Amino acid sequence: STSMESGAAGVSSHLLCSGDAFSIKSVGCEAKNLPTYPGPNKMRDCYCTVNLDQEEVFRTKIVEKSLCPFYGEDFYCEIPRTFRHLSFYIFDRDVFRRDSIIGKVAIQKEDLQKYHNRDTWFQLQHVDADSEVQGKVHLELRLSEVITDTGVVCHKLCQGLPIVNGQCDPYATVTLAGPSRSEAKKTKVKKKTNNPHFDEVFYFEVGISKERVIIDLWNASNLKFGDEFLGELRLPLKFLRQSSSYEAWYFLQPRDNGNKSLKPDDLGSLRLNVVYTEDHVFSSDYYSPLRDILLKSADVEPVSASAAHILGEVCREKQEAAIPLVRLFLHYGRIVPFISAIANAEVKRTQDPNTIFRGNSLTSKCIDETMKLAGMHYLQVTLKPIIDEICQVHKPCEIDPVKLKDGENLENNRENLRQYVDRIFTVITKSGVSCPTVMCDIFFSLRESAAKRFQGDLDVRYTAVSSFIFLRFFAPAILSPNLFQLTPHHPDPQTSRTLTLISKTIQTLGSLSKSKSCIVTTVVLFTRFMIKRAQGRKRFGMKNFKKRWFRLTNHEFTYQKSKGDHPLCSIPIENILAVERLEEESFKMKNMFQVIQPERRVLYIQANNCVEAKDWIDILTKVSQCNKKRLTVYHPSAYLNGHWLCCKATADNTPGCTPCTGGLPANIQLDIDGDRETERIYSLFNLYMPKLEKMQEACGSKSVYDGPEEEEYSTFIIDDPKETYKTLKLIIEGVGTLEQEHAQYKRDKFKKTKYGSQ
Repeated sequence: STSMESGAAGVSSHLLCSGDAFSIKSVGCEAKNLPTYPGPNKMRDCYCTVNLDQEEVFRTKIVEKSLCPFYGEDFYCEIPRTFRHLSFYIFDRDVFRRDSIIGKVAIQKEDLQKYHNRDTWFQLQHVDADSEVQGKVHLELRLSEVITDTGVVCHKLCQGLPIVNGQCDPYATVTLAGPSRSEAKKTKVKKKTNNPHFDEVFYFEVGISKERVIIDLWNASNLKFGDEFLGELRLPLKFLRQSSSYEAWYFLQPRDNGNKSLKPDDLGSLRLNVVYTEDHVFSSDYYSPLRDILLKSADVEPVSASAAHILGEVCREKQEAAIPLVRLFLHYGRIVPFISAIANAEVKRTQDPNTIFRGNSLTSKCIDETMKLAGMHYLQVTLKPIIDEICQVHKPCEIDPVKLKDGENLENNRENLRQYVDRIFTVITKSGVSCPTVMCDIFFSLRESAAKRFQGDLDVRYTAVSSFIFLRFFAPAILSPNLFQLTPHHPDPQTSRTLTLISKTIQTLGSLSKSKSCIVTTVVLFTRFMIKRAQGRKRFGMKNFKKRWFRLTNHEFTYQKSKGDHPLCSIPIENILAVERLEEESFKMKNMFQVIQPERRVLYIQANNCVEAKDWIDILTKVSQCNKKRLTVYHPSAYLNGHWLCCKATADNTPGCTPCTGGLPANIQLDIDGDRETERIYSLFNLYMPKLEKMQEACGSKSVYDGPEEEEYSTFIIDDPKETYKTLKLIIEGVGTLEQEHAQYKRDKFKKTKYGSQ
């Protein structure tokens, strides 16, 4: 999610709005008819990358020896900055492990909605450096008469230029071109920024109306291949006759002679299913009425008359409602009472204890989503070491005699499978202490509701919990570890078969065991090469930037010169007092964050891209958020040249000037924007307004009070028509008010924003 101009979610950028929030889930990926490799084999080893403009944020596994590779990998991304294109590049890796681009698919942001949630085949397009552009430029042109000469004045501000090889040192050339002459001038180079403010003025003598201004943006490079082209703008000057001064934003365009590609058919096709949502988020006070109605849901009697339950009734899929509801209630610390209320109501409607929580109800989906958010670290601690071993060792575990490979022994395979199941089952049943508090509280509530409803069934209090913890949490994570961040990619076919057999066995066992033992083994949570700045242990000395191998376990955060080396620095988890973003202005570098330790020592780190930076901040915050000495304030900028850049304080031990990222309930730390989730819920209510109105009719109809339900109303759960009607009236009023605010904002923005190009 990103705010309108500042790039930080939830920070108000002007009086009206706090930001635009985007999320993309790229689902399934398959290519066909790729060009053959120019060799005897003709097959290719290909992978696909997902890019925001030219910044890579995800990479699939390599599919070997195929011209029609199937990836089938899901990638979900909360977009932390503005972008123009969501791009997919197909790369080929040859025998010398060199990567070459075969082609790309680039979807403009405004076109993403057209392809939302449906399979689409795209023709791969040719890639050349002159067509790969992003960013925009602000240009001011002014005609002025000085005695007999006429001049054009240009000064520029640029935004969103690409990062090339980890840096961007941009400059611009300004050319006045006509049929018979061309005059060019050049700005100074701006170091280490992709949002340069040149603020330079150039004067040209204007002769005839056929002249035009050409702005070219370049990245200054020390490489022997010369400077890299970033984009250009060509603007005829004839329109200046109508106005003495003109200024506007323009999107940078490919070079005139660029993008002369091969025929699309020459490169093959790529199938994508892109799920894209975009929300405009107002400042918090706009959402107060709707948010208050939603947060009171747990206290409404009956709960079926509450706003949250009504959302679940009108949405086409319960999952649609569950995702923003869970995030909203987690953010405000109300998730346990809400789930307890809807679970208790569902248990009362259940007739057979064997079917308890087996359907895809709002309760089930909300608990699934809560476990997914709160339990990610729990899965890392319990399952990841064994899943890693299964993926690396490749022990045969096939027990279907028909599927046995040559040389495999059924009894040996059965023993391999038994050992894996026994280890995983033991780890799960001994993991009680590691289970997040919020999950424990929800399970306790489920147990109590089930025991009270089915007093004659002594096992139901356990099966009510095991149906979630085994069937809907551990078993799916074992079956598809890549979807739960336990592995980076889909496992190979043999490993996938092994995991399927283990998952089915774990589901069948359905634990009733209890244990208070605690896991003390070291679990590797995250590893990456990143850039770090020296921490400055010595008062004098070099504090330069160096590439290091970073490793996070459940006990410590370390870095070393290379993978496998002895750590150069080790920070115990209990010594991490805060993990926060670092403002770009500190070192003129993007994607930086800081790890704050005792005695105000700070480790500054640059991640490889915006998504990776967010992932590191998230996981470091999660593992350290229970530390007793966590800071409440921090410095968002660095201490340089004798003062803090943010607050200008001169003492290096001055307490922070900005509140730290707020803590969340139930011993988990999540990056949730409550206003963004309320906006998503508003959008859903607005989308399903006809169903809300139909539900109102059902409440007001005599058939609900006296006679049998009409068929068109029978899909809704309405236990108390009068209370439900009251809530519906408040929802419709709140949604209507927000709809008016959105319409007014769009009108105002259209009037105020001036673009020279769309």
